[in-house]
Amino acid sequence: MIEKATNSIASQHTDSNSFKKLSIQIGLNGLSFFVLDTLTNTVLLTDKIVLSDTATPYLLQKSLKEAIEKYRLKPSLFSEVSVIHQNSLFTLVPKPLFEVEELANYLKFNAKLLANDEVVYDELKNQGLVCVYVPFTNINNLLFELFGEFEYKHLTTVVLQTLFNQKPSMKKVCYAHVSDGFFELAVFDQKKMLFYNQFEYNTKEDFLYYILFTYEQLQLSTESIKLKLFGAIEEGDELYNICYDYIKKVVVFEPKTTVPLNFDQQDSIDLTLLSSF
Repeated sequence: MIEKATNSIASQHTDSNSFKKLSIQIGLNGLSFFVLDTLTNTVLLTDKIVLSDTATPYLLQKSLKEAIEKYRLKPSLFSEVSVIHQNSLFTLVPKPLFEVEELANYLKFNAKLLANDEVVYDELKNQGLVCVYVPFTNINNLLFELFGEFEYKHLTTVVLQTLFNQKPSMKKVCYAHVSDGFFELAVFDQKKMLFYNQFEYNTKEDFLYYILFTYEQLQLSTESIKLKLFGAIEEGDELYNICYDYIKKVVVFEPKTTVPLNFDQQDSIDLTLLSSF
């Protein structure tokens, strides 16, 4: 399926190529690729590469280069390339307290920084928040060599933009964006964000523990406060089932998107990738 989609992209050297957009999600646990034709509003390619727990930035760069060659993702095919950096080297800063000169200081309390680490930031427009983080610099350098200029963001920015764009609930809601080995947890009260953090997990019990601990610390009722799961999760998964055993209202959540996807595509695509454009 992926090879067929790749051939289709590589063969379409027409004026419509200016409407094709590529999104790549980068994390030490793997890579995700997503190609969208905005002219027809259809998905041309989606795939995921899972790496081992011992993956390094070097292995990540090597795997990315091999995947780009395999899928024949040439610069001439795309009008826009967007990259999502997925790591734990980030923090959120209220905009009134934010100063560009203090980037490293915002991170030093919850992340171990190296002397050559580049610290950058994303501003969450209209939300009064700034995400300060360390990107994968070697990945950015490789993609710049291959594609020229491109935009990049931290996964935190993309997840929160996705959630802020949803229709607000009249009650508090807990959202969990699930990936392999870690997840982002956010609590909203209508349009106000009360809590956000990222957690690593090895077992379904780890996953449940962090959610229940958050419920307890924020005094959220497991009987009435809904848990909305999205990302790499479906009803019937072990993560879903264990949450369902302890929290009364658990649903799999599909973020609002402007791209109409059929049922099969929805099963295979993390819809937060659409928010990277």
